[in-house]
Amino acid sequence: MENILRSIYQERASQPETLGVLMIEKSHLSIPTTDTFDAILLIIVKEAEQPVFIKHYSYLDKKAALHIVTEKQLRTWILLGSNKRIFDWLYNGKVLFDRNEYVAALMEELKEFPFYGRKIKMGLEFAKLIRRYMDGKAFFEHHHYLDAYNHVIHSLHHLARLAVIESGFHPEVTVWNQVKQLEPEIYKLYVELINSDESMDKRLELLFLASEFLIHSKTNIGASHLLQVLQEKESWTFNEMLIHEELAEYSVDLGMLLEYLVERGEIEVINVQTKGREVFHRNYQVAKKLS
Repeated sequence: MENILRSIYQERASQPETLGVLMIEKSHLSIPTTDTFDAILLIIVKEAEQPVFIKHYSYLDKKAALHIVTEKQLRTWILLGSNKRIFDWLYNGKVLFDRNEYVAALMEELKEFPFYGRKIKMGLEFAKLIRRYMDGKAFFEHHHYLDAYNHVIHSLHHLARLAVIESGFHPEVTVWNQVKQLEPEIYKLYVELINSDESMDKRLELLFLASEFLIHSKTNIGASHLLQVLQEKESWTFNEMLIHEELAEYSVDLGMLLEYLVERGEIEVINVQTKGREVFHRNYQVAKKLS
């Protein structure tokens, strides 16, 4: 397949903005990560008009896909975990071109997984976990059990990813295989939820009790990044958090995480007088006990 695609990637490799070229071939021995294509050509570029450009090719009975991705987009995927296949592509892809050992340095960075990078990723996963857990609990309390079940499944997935990151690894496509080795109690909780013979409401009731303990145990590490950023100044409006470079990635999950931490006593609400009578601006600060 490499010979067939050589003319495509050689043209790209000659361009100065190209940092690296990898080829990922379809394997019948592992979980498919090439989206049914026989091969994926991943080309990393410094800059481009659009962050992701994809083109499909056919050759006899084979098909291939070309993915041109900017370095910034690649870093965003790595940080947010929003493209689960990218780690498999980077780990298992064959390097066809590597300008100034860019790909080699990137792989070394992924293996080392710097702690601050882990801290941000854990914060984002914890925020998603809290959002799903709280929404699931609300559905459960209103007897919408199937909707509650859906949210609980997602919350367990975020809990599993959080545990993998905490252990110093990047969550992969087979995250449950990872967490089974690293934190079997989370894996056991997931299996019990989907395999239990109990009624749906009973399963969910037991799961919420168990999840609450696990979430509580992850709060310090999960909220660490947010609390560290908030300690940069005395108090914050919610909008100031939203536009902060590091907190913007929390997006729609930030409000729920903030309220959870207020309830836990990790963050304090500061009421600031407005022009309206008995109406206050709601500001936030890290609880004094943590300062």
